[in-house]
Amino acid sequence: MIPPDPRRALGTDGETLAASWYESAGYVVLDRNWRCRDGELDLVVAGPDVVVFCEVKTRRGDGFGVPAEAVTAAKQRRIRALGARWLRERGVRVRHVRFDVVAVLARRGSRPVIDVISDAF
Repeated sequence: MIPPDPRRALGTDGETLAASWYESAGYVVLDRNWRCRDGELDLVVAGPDVVVFCEVKTRRGDGFGVPAEAVTAAKQRRIRALGARWLRERGVRVRHVRFDVVAVLARRGSRPVIDVISDAF
């Protein structure tokens, strides 16, 4: 049996926290970990007249920078392309599209800190 990957578990926990945050703010989660050959979208949520594509970055500390710094310009371009593909494949037409970043800092022994950067790029 393959042992669990602690980094993957940390990422999954961060995505769960982000999804809960959006739901408590009145959004509906449409997709989680949507994959195609070109990449993955962490979260796709919908609010009134908007579909939000959300990249979630979770870290245990800020020794390598804050989690949101990991969303580089190249990653932003990939997420935009994936968002357009998701809309096409789902046949979704919407007035507004937004790209958010959720940075989760999950230090051991502390409650996670969630920073939602709305319309990040």
